[in-house]
Parts: sequence; C-alpha cells; structure tokens
Amino acid sequence: MAYKVLVVDDSSFFRRRVTDILNKDPQLDVIDVAVNGQEAVDKALSLKPDVITMDIEMPVLNGIAAVKKIMAQSPTAILMFSSLTHQGAKSTLEALEAGALDFLPKKFSEIAQNSDEAGSLLRQRVAQLARKRGVEKSNFSSSRSSIARTASTQALISTRKYQASATRTVVASDSVNRLQPVLKRASGKSYKLLAIGTSTGGPVALQKILTQLPANFPLPIIMIQHMPASFTQAFANRLDSLCKIKVKEACDGDVLKAGCAYLAPGGRQMIISGTKNAAKIKIIDDNSAKITFKPSVDISFGSAAKIFNGDVLGVILTGMGADGREGSRMLKAKGATIWAQNEQTSVVYGMPQAVHVAGISQLSLPLEEVASAILKEVNHG
Repeated sequence: MAYKVLVVDDSSFFRRRVTDILNKDPQLDVIDVAVNGQEAVDKALSLKPDVITMDIEMPVLNGIAAVKKIMAQSPTAILMFSSLTHQGAKSTLEALEAGALDFLPKKFSEIAQNSDEAGSLLRQRVAQLARKRGVEKSNFSSSRSSIARTASTQALISTRKYQASATRTVVASDSVNRLQPVLKRASGKSYKLLAIGTSTGGPVALQKILTQLPANFPLPIIMIQHMPASFTQAFANRLDSLCKIKVKEACDGDVLKAGCAYLAPGGRQMIISGTKNAAKIKIIDDNSAKITFKPSVDISFGSAAKIFNGDVLGVILTGMGADGREGSRMLKAKGATIWAQNEQTSVVYGMPQAVHVAGISQLSLPLEEVASAILKEVNHG
C-alpha cells in the first residue's frame, strides 16, 4: 500500500509540481492538497496522511502555526519547504522546533543540478519520513522535545560491547519496558574534543543535547550538520541564545576552546588543524564532485583523528545516508570513543545505523539520554 501524502501550498503551480513529482514513486500517493494552513490542519485530521509537505508563507494560517496545530491534534511527519534566506532559515528552524521533521529549499534549482535529480531527492526524503511514520506512528507527539522512552533489544545488544563502562537496566512498569540511565559510570578515559555529526532531524536533536550542557563544559565541541550555507549562521545564533555554552558558526582560524561549540558552515568543509593542545579550525571551499556533503562529517572527523588521535568522544545522531561512518572508523582506529543515537529516537536511522552495523559505535543511546551520558563520561562522574 502506498504512503499517503498531503501537499500544502498557496501556489497552484507548486502544488501541481510537487504532486506530479511525488506521484512518480509508486510508494507515494498524493491523496489531496490544501491551499492554506487552516485547511492543512483540517485535512490532517480527516485524512490522516502519512506525510505532509508544507509551505511556510501562506494565508489564513502560516506553516509554522499549522505545524503546531497538527502536532497537537493529529501528529504527522511534516517536511517544510523554505526559502534560502536568513528569514527563511529562521522560520524553518521555528517549524522544526514546532514539530516538523525535515526541510528542503522551495527552489529545486538550489538543491540539485537538474529537475530529475531534484525530484528524486524530494521523493527520497518524503519516502524516508513516510517509513518512519509507518513504523512509529505512536511515537509522534505535540512537541519534538517529547520523544519515545522505549528501550529496544537492539540497543541492549549494542551496549554489551561496552559493558566495562556502561550498563543498561530494563525495568518493567505497567507492561512497558523503561530504560534506566544508559551510562552507569564513566570509562575513565580523558578527552580533548567532543565531535557530533548529524543530518535529518539534527537541528532538534542538537538543541536538545546542547541546552543541557553547563557553561563550564570542559571540552570544545565541533558540530557537523548537513544544512544549506544560508542556514548555519541562523542556526548557530539560535542555539547560542538557548544554551549556557557558547555556540557559533565556525570561522577560519577559530581556536578551539572549552565550553564553546563550533557549527560547520554550510557549503564548505571544516577541518581541524594545529596540535592537540593548540587546535584550530580551518574552513575550506570544496568544489569536488566526489564529496556529496558540504560540510561532511567524514572529513571533519577524519581531521580530528589526525590532531587528537584517540582523545575524542564522537557522537553520530539522526540522519540519512552514511556520512560519518568512515570518519568514525578513523577515530576509533586511533582509540577514540564513538556513540550513536538509537533507532527508536532517530528521525532517520541512516547515519547512526551505518556506524552501528559496521561495529564502530560502542553505545546506542536514546536522544534524551545523550547529554547526561556525555556529562558523565567527560567529567568521569
């Protein structure tokens, strides 16, 4: 059975275009369209689509307000279309915080070199969200900060490899298995850097983790989030306004400092240079057709392995694809610690699954427990 899609946009041309693109995939079926946010809310309730594609600027009720109402009344996987402007970035981040799971630029020419490539990407992203919706309908809630707390057998299996420093205890309560804190005690290892890589679902995941870190967090943090160039500055500013630690878009020549998180700029590559005790950030342009992601987790993680050797705690969060697997492999070969977000709390279990299946990650963690586990590990608490 095909996944049901509701297309929401006040432009009849764009509605037809998105509908035609999605209906080329036999897995997807555009069951209806809506011309404004309020109509989207009403049809989400009545039609129960698996995925909604949503514009931001619309009459009657805008996309952000519509997302909030839909997530409160009939939680659904939502992909936002946005403009690649500073205001578009801010609005998209607000929509993600309200409950949308993913976004794409509204001008397809900004995400692909030709219409066929753009259409394929759109179908892929919608199908990914639809599968997530189909597997875990009950896990969607009115707020992205409320994430399922269910333990999985797979997470327990992954953790056995790290029994020396961490254990998982499952307690039955009202016929539901609930998870005790994952990291029972720190490994005792010392670190010089926390490195985080993510993609789809990453903005909300990063916000959830970073807002729990204290101002005196003892390590510098590098973050690689697949995101357009016009979005990363707005995202860094948003995180900085919400967090106790300092958050900034990384600049060429930045010296890594404890208690500061550096977000890789979109469209470019972030490399760690210098020495272990005087590490700096190098930002380079990358016109290579061989590198899919700009920024790339593999490139940043790989450079961190060269400078810090094994003194890195690497975390791979939700995201499509396998970026981060090879960089994590390089880090682990130097003795670094690698963790991954678990399947149940990932919007797309692609990047975390890649490091898990390859036997690189030592823990599979629910998103809600990542920050506390990091604090225990780096503080040896």
